[in-house]
Amino acid sequence: ISPPPVPSSPPSFGGPVTLNVGGTLYSTTLETLTRFPDSMLGAMFRAGTPMTPNLNPEGGGHYFIDRDGKAFRHILNFLRLGRLDLPLGYGETALLRAEADFYQIRPLLDALRELEASRGTPAPTAALLHADVDSSPRLVHFSARRGPHHYELSSVQVDTFRANLFCTDPECLGALRARFGVTNEDRAEGGPHFRLEWAPRPAELPEVEYRRLGLQPLWTGAPGEPREVVGTPSFLEEVLRVALEHGFRLDSVFPDPEDLLNSRSLRFVRH
Repeated sequence: ISPPPVPSSPPSFGGPVTLNVGGTLYSTTLETLTRFPDSMLGAMFRAGTPMTPNLNPEGGGHYFIDRDGKAFRHILNFLRLGRLDLPLGYGETALLRAEADFYQIRPLLDALRELEASRGTPAPTAALLHADVDSSPRLVHFSARRGPHHYELSSVQVDTFRANLFCTDPECLGALRARFGVTNEDRAEGGPHFRLEWAPRPAELPEVEYRRLGLQPLWTGAPGEPREVVGTPSFLEEVLRVALEHGFRLDSVFPDPEDLLNSRSLRFVRH
């Protein structure tokens, strides 16, 4: 595999720079990107700083960043204007806060906190949150190498988890997407729900077989502090935290109300 082509000269101040953020293209300048030198973008594009491999220009001269493309519009506007200017009724401040934290733009984080404080604590609107999760075991057979010319047929059980999250509160839904690393490109735009599927890799299953089967893990947590979601209890624990942070209360548990974190379905309401 050949490395991506590199432009003959790095971008210069005053000239255009094109970013590909999660599949969405943005054109800006180095002055804008480095407005806050202590931010991650400021460090990435500081004069004399070499680009890390995942930011090397692609064939079209774009710098790729694997983050939420839609939210980056507001990040870029803040860098250009120096102030937070969100559309009326914007409901994804939790997602924007997560992105601002990733880029380490402290003035934007401060502006978001001021915005939330200025809104006071209005009575929350009525909303519904529903989380369903199930798992299915799968026996996987693979050849394990035991020596230079010795292979042995082995088997291991892999648990695949599928979850569906539905929420009528856009801000809470945005927080759930951010918590599980779901970007705009992973879902139908504007829908009140999204789905997740993951399968933790058993220690006995070689990494190459895990990738060959098309399996993938699920991660949560703040940037720089990821935690793997290994099963139903850890998944529902994250959902419960987000729900309580947004004023929901637990309404029903199925099938066993006494075993909350091993349930198949949780329903939350907010009046």
